[in-house]
Amino acid sequence: MTGSLSPNQKGALLMLGSMAFFTINDTLVKLVGETVPLWQIVTVRGVMASVLLLCLARAMGALRFDLSRRDWGLVLARCATEMAVTYFFLSALLQMPLANITAVLQMLPLTVTLCAALFLGETVGWRRSLAIALGFVGMLLIVRPGGADFGPATIYALLAVALLTLRDLVTRQMSPAVPSLTVTFLSAFSVMLFGLGLGFGESWQPVGGREWLLLSATAVLILLAYLCAVMTIRVGEVSAVAPLRYTGLVWALLLGWLVFGEFPSGLTLLGAGIVVAAGLFTLLRERQVAENT
Repeated sequence: MTGSLSPNQKGALLMLGSMAFFTINDTLVKLVGETVPLWQIVTVRGVMASVLLLCLARAMGALRFDLSRRDWGLVLARCATEMAVTYFFLSALLQMPLANITAVLQMLPLTVTLCAALFLGETVGWRRSLAIALGFVGMLLIVRPGGADFGPATIYALLAVALLTLRDLVTRQMSPAVPSLTVTFLSAFSVMLFGLGLGFGESWQPVGGREWLLLSATAVLILLAYLCAVMTIRVGEVSAVAPLRYTGLVWALLLGWLVFGEFPSGLTLLGAGIVVAAGLFTLLRERQVAENT
C-alpha cells in the first residue's frame, strides 16, 4: 500500500502520526499527573525514554560522542533548555485545559521565524512579519492577560514557547555531523537527571499499576512521535508536510473533550484559528520564497 504513495504522501502520513502520538502522550501525562508528583513523572519517563533511545541509537549506529567543542557546547545548551521546557510545559499541562496549552504551542513556528530574523539574520518580508503580528494577536485572545483564567499556568506555557524557540534556534546551529538520535538521547538523559534533582528531599509516592502502565505508554509514544518526526523530514518535503503539524490542535480538542470534559471558549477557538492561519501563511510564504530563489 505505502509503496504506491509519493514521498510527500508518506511524509504527510508520518506527520499526522507524529502529531497524534505527541498529543496522546500529553493526554496520558495529564492523567498520570492527577495522582503522581511532577518530579516522579519526569524521572520515570526520563529513565524509560533514555533506555529506549539508547538501544535505538546503538542499533542504528547513531550514537556518537566525538563531537567538536562547538557542537558539544550547543548540545549542552540544548539539554539545558530541554530541562527548562519540560518543567514549564508539564507544569502548565497539569493545570491548563489540553486544547488551550496546545493552542499556545502553535505559536512556535511564528516565534522561530521571528527570532531567526532577529538573531540569525534570516530575511523575513513584510507579509510574514504581518502574519507573525497577527499570530501574537491570536495568542493574546487565547491567554487573555488580566482575565480570570490568566495565572501561573499560562505564564508557564508562554515560557515553554520561549524556551522551545531558543531550543530550536540552538539546534539549527549544530553541524550536520551531530546525529539527531545522539542529541535526543542526551536530552532525555539530562531531563531524567533534572527530574531527580526536582525530587531531592522529597518522598517517593507509591505508584500503582495503572500509573506504571500510563508512564510506560508515554515513553513509547514519545519515541514513536520522535521517529515519525525524523522520518517525515527524510521522506517528504518539509514545506509540503509542515502545515499538518496543526492537526495536533484537532487531537487536543478531541481528547480534551472526550477524556477531561474540556472544551475551549469561543475566544480561545478564535485565537487558535488566527494563530493557525498565521502559521500556515508563514509556512506557505516560506515555500514560495524558497522556490523563487
